[in-house]
Formats: sequence, structure tokens, C-alpha cells
Amino acid sequence: MAYTDFIAAIDLGSSHMVGMVGAKGPAGTLSIIAYEVENSDTCIRRGCVYNIKDAAGKIVRLIRKLENKLGGSRIGKIYVGVGGQSLRSINHAVSKVLGSGTVTEEVLKELDQECRQYRPDMLDVLDIAAPVYYLDNQPETHPIGLGCSRIEAHYKLLVGRPSLRHAVTTNMAEQIKLDVAGVVVAPLALADLILTEQEKLKGCALIDFGAGVTSVTMYKDGSLAGLYVIPLGSHLITRDLMSLGMPEKEAERVKRTYGNAIWEKDNEQQMVTVDLADGQHSSEIKLSDINMVVEVRSREIIENIYSRMEDAGVAKDPGYSIVIAGNGAALKNMREALSERFKMDVRYASVRKDLIADGEMIANNPEYTTAAALLLKGTENCALYIAPEPERPKVVEPKIEPKEEPVIAEIEEKQEEPSVEKQSAATTKNRNSGTKKEEEKKNRKGWGIGDLFKNAVDKVGEGIDKALKDEQ
Repeated sequence: MAYTDFIAAIDLGSSHMVGMVGAKGPAGTLSIIAYEVENSDTCIRRGCVYNIKDAAGKIVRLIRKLENKLGGSRIGKIYVGVGGQSLRSINHAVSKVLGSGTVTEEVLKELDQECRQYRPDMLDVLDIAAPVYYLDNQPETHPIGLGCSRIEAHYKLLVGRPSLRHAVTTNMAEQIKLDVAGVVVAPLALADLILTEQEKLKGCALIDFGAGVTSVTMYKDGSLAGLYVIPLGSHLITRDLMSLGMPEKEAERVKRTYGNAIWEKDNEQQMVTVDLADGQHSSEIKLSDINMVVEVRSREIIENIYSRMEDAGVAKDPGYSIVIAGNGAALKNMREALSERFKMDVRYASVRKDLIADGEMIANNPEYTTAAALLLKGTENCALYIAPEPERPKVVEPKIEPKEEPVIAEIEEKQEEPSVEKQSAATTKNRNSGTKKEEEKKNRKGWGIGDLFKNAVDKVGEGIDKALKDEQ
């Protein structure tokens, strides 16, 4: 089956990049069609592309793998998610004096246009969150139609280093020979996929534990309260375990199998067998030593998260909650460690069921969740339009109709029938010619042997008669 209308997106993660294709239904719900994964630890660090050529080659492979699952369709453009360590939110306010006027839709558009013209120094504005309006210093969610003397709009600008967008929209696009339909702020898209409107209204923070970075997206009263990206990820725990003499793959396995965000003293005497860096020998390490390393690094990441939430003014809000996502959230007792530090309810992330029509299990896999979130943000058809080949004009050859040979019966009908006189004359002629032929036949027969004998006797008789007359 060939697809003609779909959205394609690439999630540039620090440990792996995910390519995904999906289609939106009439209600805006997402159906996942295909997905593929490529390792990215050789080209992406802390959410930023540092080896463009290598990253482009991996993206091209992802595109080809996805196209093999699209029934002959081609991908013409892609959405790309960004979430590097330079990504964060900043505050920006725009105001307008109305006198004794009324807030109209035109007034809000003017405020929005003025905000979009703002260019912070050394930063690139990647997105703008919905503003919070203040009418004469009083917050108002729906200001249209209300009267005031002064209106002020408080925006959250999502900014990053200019190279963050440039690496994707220009350098990457030139390498992969594919248009970039749009750059999507990945943490913001992920929050929209996971957090409900009620959670945003009550107050909630989404913490995404990635391999290279940890992103914190906070909401309060239904609006974005702040977005920060901490340059600390779960891969640092793997690096710390390597200091115990094990190779990287073995350290990753030990972290996933035995790692614990809370050091449990009951396991001090337990030993764990690990492969050594030379690849030929193994050794035993105390589980307590492993967990000590894991807990120290986990605590550091948690403290950085708490500091960002304090900056946003939500760390001590009553009723505030936390949702954790990403592969790093699977670390044993990570939820308990967060709950203990923040004194808040903490739950694991799950995608909103009202947004996924098909492929919910795929979207709930931490490895693919961000890619699914990027698809939901897409609005353009990413299918490559292939113009049909023009029809060649048909050369109409002159039709030469073969001469129809008359049927024998028709020939006989078309032959001229002879008249009665001609038939009579022909009959008489045939009869005369028959009589002459009979006479000629008789004449030919008279010269037989009998006729010669008779002729000789007649001549002898004539001679005797002549002699008698002479004697008399």
C-alpha cells in the first residue's frame, strides 16, 4: 500500500536517533506507520550535532529504511526535533496602552507581531509559548472584549544558540538532500503528548532523563512556567561505572541490571560478576560499590532539577506533581528518590490516549516517545509528490480499409443474365454445329474397307456395259 499523505520526523537523541512516519486522522489523532533507529553516539553529544557528515549519513539510512515500509512512497521533507544543552526559556514582555479602549483580536495580533520581531543577543528564538495577559496588572486568561487602560503580554521564548537551528536547517539539509519542514522544540512537544490539560492547570513538571541531557518542562496555571536543559544525563552514570574497570557496554549492562538511585545497605555483601576491559577476564565487584557510584551521580542530577524548579518558583507549590520520562527514568528507585527530595507525587510518563489512534505501545516505549511527539506537531504533508509522466501523443495512422472481395454468390448475382434472343440464337447455333459435325462424321466413316470394295465393283460393271454397247 502506497501512502500519499503522512508526516515524517527525526528525533536527534544523544544515544540514538529515531525516524518515524505517521498520519493524522480527521480528529488530529496520530497513527504510527513506521519507525527505525540508528545509533548516534558518534555524532551527537548532549543533544547537539557535532559531526554533521556522520549524522547526515545516519539520517539518510533512516530515511531509506522508512521508505522501504511505505509501499513505494518517498519522503520529501522531514521535521527535526532539537533539545540541546543550550536550549532554555527566557521571559519577554510586550505592552500596549489602550486608554479607555477594549481589547480586540487586532490588539493581541499587534502584541504577538511585536514579540516575534524581538531578537535576543547571541540567541535564536526557536519557538514562543502562549502568553499570559495582564489587564491593568491583573492576570486574565481570555482578554478579548474586556476594557482596560493598559494590556501587557508575558511571553516565554524558547531560545538556543544560533548554531542549533543552523546545523539542522542548513548544514544537515544540504547533506541529506532533503527539505526540513520545521524545527520542533522536543521537550515542549513531549510535554504536550504526555501531560493533560488538568495537570498543566494544577501545576506539573515533566522531567525527561536522556542519555546526554535532562530536560525539565514546567507548567503552572495552564501556561509554561519554564523550560531548562541540564547538561547531565544517564550516560554519565555509565561513564562513572567504567571507572571500576569495566568496558562501556558492560557498564551500561550493569547500570540497567543492578543500578539503584538509592543505596541499599542490605546489599553491601552481595557480589556482581563483570567483564573486564580486556574482554578476556572477569571480576567480582561489590554491589554496594556499584550503587554508591550510581546514587552519587543520580543525586547530582536530582539536585540540578530541584534548582531549576526553584528558579521557576514551583519547587514548593502545594499540589505540584512530577512526571518522569526517558530511558534514565527506568533506573531503580529513581521515582522514589525524586519523591523523597521534592515531597511531591511522582508518576511515570504515559502518552495521552486521546492523541494516539494506532501504535500506542510504540509511543509508550521511552525510546520512541519523543519521535511520536514530533509527529503530532507536524502540519505539512511530508510525502514526496511525484508528477505523473505526461502521456505521449498517440500517432493516429491512416486506416486503410482492405478491399472486400465479393463473395461468389454476389458475383453470380452481379453477372448479367443473357436475354431470351441470345439464348435462342445460341441454342440454334449449337444445333447447327451439331448437325454439321454429324455429317462430317458420316463422311469420315464412308471411306472404310466396305466402301472401297463397292466402288471397285461399280467400276467393273460400267466397263462391261460399255463393251456390250460397242459390239452392238
